[in-house]
Amino acid sequence: MAKGCEHARGCHTGGVPTLASATAGARLWLLVEYAGPWPSHLESFELPENIAELVARALARGIRPQLIRRPGRRTRTREEGIRVLVGYGIGDRPWLAGGVIAGPDDLDLDALVAGVVPESCILEDEPVFLVCTHAKRNACCARIGLPLARALAEKLPERVWETSHVGGDRYAANLVCLPHGIFYGSMSQAAAIAAANAYRSGEIILDRFRGRAGIPEPLQAVEHFARTHTGECSVGAVTVESSKSDGDVTEAIVRCGDVRFKVVVQPSARQAPCGSVCADKAATYRLVSLDRLSPVRYATPAYA
Repeated sequence: MAKGCEHARGCHTGGVPTLASATAGARLWLLVEYAGPWPSHLESFELPENIAELVARALARGIRPQLIRRPGRRTRTREEGIRVLVGYGIGDRPWLAGGVIAGPDDLDLDALVAGVVPESCILEDEPVFLVCTHAKRNACCARIGLPLARALAEKLPERVWETSHVGGDRYAANLVCLPHGIFYGSMSQAAAIAAANAYRSGEIILDRFRGRAGIPEPLQAVEHFARTHTGECSVGAVTVESSKSDGDVTEAIVRCGDVRFKVVVQPSARQAPCGSVCADKAATYRLVSLDRLSPVRYATPAYA
């Protein structure tokens, strides 16, 4: 544990489980390039007027705003317009689109909510990788995230961005793969490169996989255990078909390829609080049961 770090031992090295900790409320994304100083909280709107208005409009529509900048770049450029990326992370065909806008009025965020690419943007044909380096939110994100972002950018030029807070500072360095919203935590440089290459091939690496954003944490745990049991790595091959909760126990029916399972999970014993910088308590989930379901066979009626 580094000097000044108040997170529990093992949080940044993979020693603490990261499963089922992706941001549950992030299904739609607005990334705004801004090389100036980032406030500790975007919702404080301590930003230039045009950037603050974009953030406010996104929050009002349930869209997750993120400030981004190229790794290592701290000086502001005099480019005309604002570079934006919008991400639709819902369903099995998420997409990412980008563009340069003159101002907030030129970006139709209602189109994004409806699942339509805004007219000011064009579809991206490659994924984007975000590394949290938000020092004002948590020093560990910058200390561990900055070198990781630079190393990853050397392997994937123009596809990697530093970003503001993504949640789960105790798991720094955090990596987010868009458009699916795949979260990884406690990443080393080698682990991040492996995860990014896997995602570009349409796969997930379960080591240090936090979950998919926009999905409730118990269902992230369900997916994790189903993938662990089957070895299924394809991003879109695992689907939670239905679920129900009874107290803190969640039961779900999961499809992995052509096979269905009933998976039951429950929160495990909570760990001690990370410290004053970590407002919530780190929790994980345990697998209660996982059973393969027999396929339903429908009888063909006989006609006289």
